[in-house]
Amino acid sequence: MSFEHKSVLLKETLALLNAGSSNGIYVDATLGLGGHSAEILRALGPDGRLIGIDCDRRNLEQAAAFIRKTPGHERFTPVKGNFRDLDVILADLNISEIDGIIYDLGVSSAHFDDGLRGFSFSKEAPLDMRLDAESALTAADVVNNYRAADLERVIREYGEEYKYRKIADYIIKNRPITTTTQLAGIIANAKRGMKEKINPATKVFQAIRIEVNDELGALKISLEKSLKALNPGGRVVVISFHSLEDRIVKRFFASESTDCVCENKRLECACGHKQSINLLTKKALTPQEEETVLNPRARSAKLRAAEKI
Repeated sequence: MSFEHKSVLLKETLALLNAGSSNGIYVDATLGLGGHSAEILRALGPDGRLIGIDCDRRNLEQAAAFIRKTPGHERFTPVKGNFRDLDVILADLNISEIDGIIYDLGVSSAHFDDGLRGFSFSKEAPLDMRLDAESALTAADVVNNYRAADLERVIREYGEEYKYRKIADYIIKNRPITTTTQLAGIIANAKRGMKEKINPATKVFQAIRIEVNDELGALKISLEKSLKALNPGGRVVVISFHSLEDRIVKRFFASESTDCVCENKRLECACGHKQSINLLTKKALTPQEEETVLNPRARSAKLRAAEKI
């Protein structure tokens, strides 16, 4: 199966990653279908190296095939894994330090377009939603096995859905639920009479997907590991697509770029905290209108970047 893929904020990413003519080591922590990686490879110097990580084996294989057509492809190493294990992945490759890393978060177009994966509420499919088809927890497990309190927590925290109690109650009363369209219909019934600009199931599907893949937990862990792996002057670039992801990145960058209270602000202060990065983006960058016209899915994208001191 083939998919049309457009990399979001590509020019901005390349400029902020600063990999042009570099002979360093770079990581694409969310390889996807390889759009960002192919352009990073083109920009690197003759001895530069790129590691591409993805937890979806099919994406990894398609990206590797795509990148084999790119000059410098012999300096690209695809790795199946989760970016939460960045330190282990680098250690397995005998890499101790890197010069840049990019995160293009969320679910790729390929996942939404493939009805069998269960990410879309508009396509009939089993309740799956796993980014890594080899992992254990599925959307069906969450929907059919979670206790009321846990289901409410997922819908409230990850979907930011204020009707979380009623939705959870409707789900529990209609168990077992086996397909995406069945679940979407139950959510629509729970929210009947509400006026929304988006499909009633949108936030709940997002919440369940985040829970299944522990997306926010993995992001927090990986950001911390990325700073430890970066060389001084190395850069981290993060593209997010919803407020929960962006909030984590914003707060992490703010914390790590905060001056200490000590007179010499780059020395460790009494609280044990020290500034570790300089912000490259004071505010999140968003796509230009011409990009969103060509790629409507880019509309919600936000890019933040920082450089290790």
